Amino acid sequence: MTIIRDKTKSQNSNSQNFTQAVTANRLTDGYVVYLTDRDSWSERIADCQIVDDRSAADDLLQRATDQAADDLVVGPYLFKVATEGGRTIPIGQREILRTTGPSVGTDLNLA
Repeated sequence: MTIIRDKTKSQNSNSQNFTQAVTANRLTDGYVVYLTDRDSWSERIADCQIVDDRSAADDLLQRATDQAADDLVVGPYLFKVATEGGRTIPIGQREILRTTGPSVGTDLNLA
């Protein structure tokens, strides 16, 4: 027997208790950046704009997508965050790695 889960139902029930932000990579150097409330990009997750409802998240992502079309960033997407003690904490292993920098050695000296 196959059980099919109604994704719209689970998304709607969770839509009230999530916070999200937008991240992307800057085209000039590939750095991970976060969209701020001033529609600029920052390398610091602490500067990111956080939203807590689906409509605001959709708007935030659209603003980031518009900037991607202007060749400022590439690959913008929403990701979940939490706040603890005034700090913005990424949720999920991928986002934790993206906030801590490259996951490979930077001293490879490939010259």
